[in-house]
Amino acid sequence: MAEDRCSTGVPSVDRLLGGGLETDSLTEIYGEGGSGKTLFCLGVAHRIAREGRWVFYIDTEGLSVDRLGAIAGAELDRILGRFLLSAPKDLEEQGRAIATACALAREGKRPVGLIVVDSGTAYYRLSLSGPDEDDARQALSVAVADLVATALRAQVPVLLTNQVWRSVREGTLEPLGGSFLNHAAKTILRFERLPGPRRRVVLVKHRSLPEGSAEFRITSTGLEGP
Repeated sequence: MAEDRCSTGVPSVDRLLGGGLETDSLTEIYGEGGSGKTLFCLGVAHRIAREGRWVFYIDTEGLSVDRLGAIAGAELDRILGRFLLSAPKDLEEQGRAIATACALAREGKRPVGLIVVDSGTAYYRLSLSGPDEDDARQALSVAVADLVATALRAQVPVLLTNQVWRSVREGTLEPLGGSFLNHAAKTILRFERLPGPRRRVVLVKHRSLPEGSAEFRITSTGLEGP
């Protein structure tokens, strides 16, 4: 695998991404609930932690340790020993958590292998069409810019999951965050639900690879290829 790639642990997705996640940029993942976004993030985080590197996991969705335990098995305690987990309660706390994670990653005193923000837009969504929408958009922009700069400087891949809204005109599910987030992410993946445990990941944007798709399955212990 190329040095500028971080394996996701799912061979079909790694092939789609030319070897895995790029280590100097932000990857945005969006899709409807139940499409596998969080399980994907947990799988990558587990892989990084097993290698002895640190994972900063900023969770606004209510991360279940049981889900990580299903992936890690008997190694759960050792894996959790490499997790720095933050569960912010609002957009302001989320911004502080991201700033802290980025500062520690850039500091370089510990081997940081991954930053995850799941979901990056949950609290932003609550402000839409309200009096605080402009402030929330600014806060999200500052946090995303910090994540992008940290990925580039520290060579740490960043995973940010995004919620969706349905376009009545187009009849499609679109990611939140507007053009700024879509521009900041050098890789954008759309997760789709298929019948049963099957899921599809679509490569919507990549700075060097063509659009394409791959499939995986949700199992009791995480994700695996089709």
